[in-house]
Amino acid sequence: MKDGGFLRLYDTARREVVPFRPGPVVTMYTCGITPDDGPHLGHAATYVTYDVLQRRLRDMGHETQCVRNITDVDDDILRRARQLGVHYLDLAAEQLARFDADMAALGLLPALYEPRATSAISDILRFIGMVLDAGHAYQAGGGVYFRIGSFPRFGHVSHYTRHQMLELARRRGGNPEDPNKLDPLDFVLWQPSAPDEPWWESRWGPGRPGWHVECSALALRELGSTIDLHGGGSDLIFPHHECEAAQSEAATGKPFVRHWVHVGMVRLGREKMSKSLGNLVFIGDLLEKWDPAAVRLAIIAHHYRESWEWEDTLLPLANARLDAWRTAGAGSGTGTGDDDAVDQVRSALDDDLDTPAALAAIDDAAAGGRDVTSAAALLGVT
Repeated sequence: MKDGGFLRLYDTARREVVPFRPGPVVTMYTCGITPDDGPHLGHAATYVTYDVLQRRLRDMGHETQCVRNITDVDDDILRRARQLGVHYLDLAAEQLARFDADMAALGLLPALYEPRATSAISDILRFIGMVLDAGHAYQAGGGVYFRIGSFPRFGHVSHYTRHQMLELARRRGGNPEDPNKLDPLDFVLWQPSAPDEPWWESRWGPGRPGWHVECSALALRELGSTIDLHGGGSDLIFPHHECEAAQSEAATGKPFVRHWVHVGMVRLGREKMSKSLGNLVFIGDLLEKWDPAAVRLAIIAHHYRESWEWEDTLLPLANARLDAWRTAGAGSGTGTGDDDAVDQVRSALDDDLDTPAALAAIDDAAAGGRDVTSAAALLGVT
């Protein structure tokens, strides 16, 4: 690595901060959006975190290969399309255009691939066949279910109790009351489609994929059996990532993920931002009034693992910080950046992506009149 350092990152499955020492090429998968509405701050917090991580890894000399999927067929997008009276793929196209524009404005590095779930139906069907052939799934009621009792490691990502899992499954679409299940925590791999829903032929009958299976099939197709790092928002730990890990390892017989990274929730009115509550702050609305770099700074002012409350005062503070950094850079006239500030930012990021400490280091350098251009660039701020 170019600067001789190494990253320490919290791993959800191991429940501690541990060294992250991948090879020259780092494979990463982050769960993407369901394009049924515009991107909000919760989305941005996750993707900006992964962007900062990629920038530090590239600064160290690694090549990063980050895949971010698009869930363009699932319960949520079909429900929203039904409400609006539009085709679900037309809705997806409209919202993906918003997402791409907003993420580009925030300065995100392009993903290596952004595959759609609907592009992977043949891969999904093959994957489900692998799980069935391995004895980890069963057919019932025209669908296919994963049998958690066949997989002793179920729970190794979240470490939740069975009671916690059941409560989260009820709240997050797991449908424990499904009478076709042998165990309430068994989950859908393939399901019959409702009369007004899209469907594909399969050897188990016409239907569509379950939510979790889409990411497994896409991750395996694009990055191979074992991924260096995987994550998303902390609300995906269960059921999504727990189920994804179980079915992937059941299918391949290999470890699915070496390191799990999850991002805390952004709250508004003391509740997690969510479509069901309608307490969303859309990135597009913020970008109409504020510099995109200020929006980015407002996000990374919080440690990625912490859940935090969005307040209207955050953007004026971030904008003032941005102005101070730019004034320091313009005042120096060198445009080369302060080496000490760069080293401090690297050190902060290597300590579990401590972006608040990185911002403080740049603040100190800017207050001393030093050019902080290079240090800020490590955070994706120009």
